[in-house]
Amino acid sequence: MGKRRRVAERRKTTPAVVGGAIAVVVAGAGIGVYTLYGGGGAAADDRAQKSAGYSEAKKTGPLSAAEVQTAAKAFLTAWQQGKPAEAAAATNDTTAATTLLTGYTKDARLKDVTLTAGTATGAKVPFSVKATVSYKGLTKPLAYDSALTVVRGATDGEPVVDWHASVVHPELKDGDTLVTGEAGAPPVKALDRDGGEMTTARYPSLGPVLDGLREKYGTTSGGSAGVELRVVRGKESKKAELSDKTLVELSKGTPGTVRTTLSPSLQAAAEKEVAKTARASVVVMRPSTGEILAVANTNHGFNTAFQGSLAPGSTMKIITSSLLFEKNLASANKPHPCPKTFTYGGWKFQNDKKFEIKGGTFKASFARSCNTAFISQAGKLKDSDLTQQAQQVFGLGLDNWAIGVSSFDGAVPVQTAAPMGASLIGQGGVRMNPLNMASVASTVKAGVFHQPYLVSPSVDHRTLATASRAMSASTLSQLREVMQYTAAYGTAAEAMAGLGPDYGAKTGSAEVDNQKKANGWFTAYRGDLAAAGVVQAGGHGGDTAGPIVASLLKAGS
Repeated sequence: MGKRRRVAERRKTTPAVVGGAIAVVVAGAGIGVYTLYGGGGAAADDRAQKSAGYSEAKKTGPLSAAEVQTAAKAFLTAWQQGKPAEAAAATNDTTAATTLLTGYTKDARLKDVTLTAGTATGAKVPFSVKATVSYKGLTKPLAYDSALTVVRGATDGEPVVDWHASVVHPELKDGDTLVTGEAGAPPVKALDRDGGEMTTARYPSLGPVLDGLREKYGTTSGGSAGVELRVVRGKESKKAELSDKTLVELSKGTPGTVRTTLSPSLQAAAEKEVAKTARASVVVMRPSTGEILAVANTNHGFNTAFQGSLAPGSTMKIITSSLLFEKNLASANKPHPCPKTFTYGGWKFQNDKKFEIKGGTFKASFARSCNTAFISQAGKLKDSDLTQQAQQVFGLGLDNWAIGVSSFDGAVPVQTAAPMGASLIGQGGVRMNPLNMASVASTVKAGVFHQPYLVSPSVDHRTLATASRAMSASTLSQLREVMQYTAAYGTAAEAMAGLGPDYGAKTGSAEVDNQKKANGWFTAYRGDLAAAGVVQAGGHGGDTAGPIVASLLKAGS
């Protein structure tokens, strides 16, 4: 009877139902007003009976609306009341939830928290957050929207909140934290190559770049730190090379100044071009120096152009061709096989729509992007040949680029059998991004690898990566010939029309598992400009990424 009495007593404290909604008003510092749904109903009774010592079989099946509402109410009410342990107990990861929710008050210095739930859609419950950031006499309001999803617990099937850090704030990845205090690094004013200030208001794509510049140069560029609420990245976010992010600035720091190599006109043009297409990314650089002149992404949250890791498809054939020329396994103007299909390592490779070229030259195979022309030579190569070519000649895959912000330097792992054959045509384990492929085209144009850079090495005296060897004169001449032929008469001709004769290009399409359309790639050079772009799920590179790249090569001339 004692247990039943205590349960009854607890029920007397249940908030009153007003107009069909529960209004929870809690007195005390740091607590606001929270509006949720109707009464707890049967789900609340089940919880009461469970706490009184009753048990039942594990619940299964779809969640009812009442279960979703009850679980959301339990979590949000406890969070608002400043009871992190109680809120965490309403999730499926008590440890992680307790840590982050405790830090919400202790480390992020957030008080006067008001949570307002919206209308649930299935098991997903949106809610808004209003709070005050307070630090050493400085205060500022914070408001944002978030959402939670209710699932059945793994042990008993009871409804609980599916825990992720993004529940607390949508900018958080799992393992990240919120901290208010002196900024981790002073702000920086990023300048273009002409001395003009670069902001996200003018160039929306540059958000990740500006965050990276602050992280790299904030403490050395002459500025002083302000006070702010910021996202501090955890281990997994750091692996993904995500930078800390400012959410609220309580007091402004004094910014330092960092000059970049970006061209204001080309950057503006690049922003305009990627905005026309979903999931597009592009990089423009100068072959003679390695200077990066523009970088833009449709998605402003992640810099795919610098940090993406995608199969480059047939644009990889530039590197493979240089290898075949060096090994005397191909010659630009000599006959070369291009059958409909070719089997290697147990895999059957084919060309687009199973086309074939009878009696054609290697140049013709390159221009039309014949897969089998390359796969047919796989058995004559060592497993490590392509990897060494990419590293030694094109400076790729050594994880030693220092461009001024975080970047992925490409990967061409040593593979065997069929995956090695697939690597020759930019599939298998090969991974690149537009920065890498712009560098490949740049190397062909310049005749030697120049590591791309966004901030001049003279700013911080860092050492740029170099290649251990250059292509032979014969290899370089043939590579330029096949790329020029492709730009004039091959799969790149439509996009590159009117840009010759000092030009070269290569298209690519990279298949992705569980994606209906391939990623479309395009890399090219014209004069002292080189560029590369990708349109994810865009299909043929000549039709999607090609016009973006060609437009920027034309704009920069």
